Amino acid sequence: MVWLVFAWVTNGIFLTPRNFSNLMRQTAVTGILAVGMVMVIITGQIDLSVGSIVGLSGMAAVLVQVSWHAGLVMSLLTGILVGVAIGVLQGSLTAYARIPSFIVTLGGLLAWRGVAKGISGGNTYPIEVRAFKNVGQSYLSPGIGIALIIVGVVATAWLAIRQNRARVAHGATAWSPLAFLLRVVGPAAVIAAFVLALNEYAGVPVPVLILVGVALAGAFVTRNTVFGRYLYAIGGNREAARLSGINAQAHILWTFMILGALAGLAGMVYTARVGSAGPDAGALLELDAIAACVIGGASLMGGRGTVLGACLGALFMASLDNGMSLKNVPDFIQDIVKGGILVSAVGLDMIGRRRD
Repeated sequence: MVWLVFAWVTNGIFLTPRNFSNLMRQTAVTGILAVGMVMVIITGQIDLSVGSIVGLSGMAAVLVQVSWHAGLVMSLLTGILVGVAIGVLQGSLTAYARIPSFIVTLGGLLAWRGVAKGISGGNTYPIEVRAFKNVGQSYLSPGIGIALIIVGVVATAWLAIRQNRARVAHGATAWSPLAFLLRVVGPAAVIAAFVLALNEYAGVPVPVLILVGVALAGAFVTRNTVFGRYLYAIGGNREAARLSGINAQAHILWTFMILGALAGLAGMVYTARVGSAGPDAGALLELDAIAACVIGGASLMGGRGTVLGACLGALFMASLDNGMSLKNVPDFIQDIVKGGILVSAVGLDMIGRRRD
C-alpha cells in the first residue's frame, strides 16, 4: 500500500527501475541490522548502540587503509571484529553482570560514538581501496541475476519437496499437486520479478545480495536449529527456560555477538555505499532497526519475531525514507512520522498481548 501511495504522489518516480534499485540498496543496511536485532529482541533484550557500532566499525576499517594501507580483506575483518568485540562486551555486561541491556547499550550508543570521534579527530576519511567501495556500490551483471533466478527457483522447489516429505513422515496428509505447485510458483514468481526489476536498471546491487545471504542464514538459525528454539524459549519465559536446562546467559551473549558482527558488516556496507567514513555515520540507525523488527511482528517483551518480518519491516522503513525524500518532505516531518509509526507499532503489540 505504501508503495502505491508514494507512486501516486511522486507521479510514478517511486516505482522506476532506478529508484527501486536505490530503495533496495537503502534497505540493505537496515535489513542486516534488523536480522541481528530481532534475535536480541526475541530473547527479551534490546540494543540501542548499533548505529554507533556501524559508525565506529566503518571508521576503523577506513583508518587501517589510511594508516597501514590495508587491503580489502584486512579492512573487512577489522570492521567486523570491532563489532564482535563490542557485542561480547555488551553481551557479557547484560548476561553475566545483569545490567539491563537498555542501560548497557544506551551507554554504548554514546561511548562508541565518542570513540569514533576520538580516533578520527572529528574528520571524515575517504575510502582508499576501490574493491572495498565496490562492496556498497557495485552491481552484479544481468546474466548473474538470471542465474540467481534459476538457483532461487530450484531451491524453492527443493524446500517444498522436503516440507511435503516431512508432512508425510509425521503422519500428515501430503499436499495436493495444485497446492504443491502454488507453493513453488508463488515464491519463484516473487524471486523472478524482484531480480528482473533490478536488472532493468543495472543489475542486482551487491549490498542486496549480502542482505539476502544474511537473511537466509538468520532465518535458518532461528527456525531450524536448537539455538533458535532456545531463543524463543528464553524470551517467552526465562525462568522456565532456565529450569529446563537452557543456559540463558550464554545464549544472550551469543545474540549480542551475532548482532555485533552484523552491525560491523552493516558498517562496511554503509561506509562503502557513501564512499567515506565520518564520525557521525550511522546516526539513528538503531531506531530504524528496532522499528523494522516491531513493524515486522517482533514483540519488545520477547518471545516473538521472525527474520522475514524484520526484513519486511526494514523495507517498509526504507520505503518511507525514500518516498518522503522524493517528495521533499522536511527532515523534521520525516522524524515525526517514523517516531509515530514506532510508537504505534509497539502500542498495537501491547494491546494484542493484553487481549491474549
